[in-house]
Amino acid sequence: MTSSHTTSDAHPYLRAATAGIRHHAHTLDRAVPPQPVDRVHLDALHAHLTALHRLLDQLAEAARPEHPGAGRHLATAHTRLWQASAEAHSAFHLLPSAAAASTECRPEHLPEGPPVLTICQRHLAAGHSVRRKTTPTDLNRAPHTAACVR
Repeated sequence: MTSSHTTSDAHPYLRAATAGIRHHAHTLDRAVPPQPVDRVHLDALHAHLTALHRLLDQLAEAARPEHPGAGRHLATAHTRLWQASAEAHSAFHLLPSAAAASTECRPEHLPEGPPVLTICQRHLAAGHSVRRKTTPTDLNRAPHTAACVR
């Protein structure tokens, strides 16, 4: 049995997630007064970023054997997505907490109590993947994909 996907039915959950983010961004654009950013919002965004991070890691691994150039680009995107999730994690801790005035990474002080997987636990798990596959130099290097070269 062969599997053939048309553009309209390929990866429906990924398309739905993209549509959800577009809708959320559109809603934020139209909010009057603008909605303040809160920890719950950044926690949900961080969860999305780390899920994308894992997906890019899997795609880079799958692409490398047959298409090493594409694999390198996906690996670079994986690294950049880690950097974005690290910044969202840092921003999370700079927002006020209902439980404490601390900016420390203390999952028990989340606004609604600790969820099953807190932002800090999720971030540490994603960081483990990054440390296995990248070097500190990779994390500090400017983007070097062919699309950026003129």
